[in-house]
Amino acid sequence: MATPSRRLSLVDVGAGAAVVLAAAGVIWSPKLSGAVARATGGLQPVTVMVDVRGVPVANPAEVLDAARRAGKVSIVIRNQPHGSVAVKQVIPLQRRLSAVFADGRVVSAPDPNQLQFATIDARFVLQGEGRKGADGVVFGNQNLKIGAPIELEGSNFRVVGSVTGLKLGAS
Repeated sequence: MATPSRRLSLVDVGAGAAVVLAAAGVIWSPKLSGAVARATGGLQPVTVMVDVRGVPVANPAEVLDAARRAGKVSIVIRNQPHGSVAVKQVIPLQRRLSAVFADGRVVSAPDPNQLQFATIDARFVLQGEGRKGADGVVFGNQNLKIGAPIELEGSNFRVVGSVTGLKLGAS
């Protein structure tokens, strides 16, 4: 007895296309490619230094202590969230004023206004994973270079700073 031949219907074609697209999404997902890069040794430790200057806050020391205690901050690079990274260090920075005198001398002193008008001036030293790319360090699936703007977000703050240092490899 012969079995009747089955023809593909439009529903069968649609279901097959959905399976292929789902498989492609899994294969090319950023998390999977990150896991593959980590397994093959493509990812290395990256130290990123971000300087935050002149952000007005009521109590800068409290915000910096909260970032230290949390031990991590969420980062946003070019308006794209990229998860959280470890905070290795938060270094308060002292603003300085400079004056040039007529005889050519330059005098520099701590800014006395920093005590009166409370602002965050600090360097966040962050530790994450990245890889060497064609145009620098790829961190959070974005090329990161010195001078790039980056947002840091904690439980009670969100500040914008600039990348001032990058170090790829063990630190």
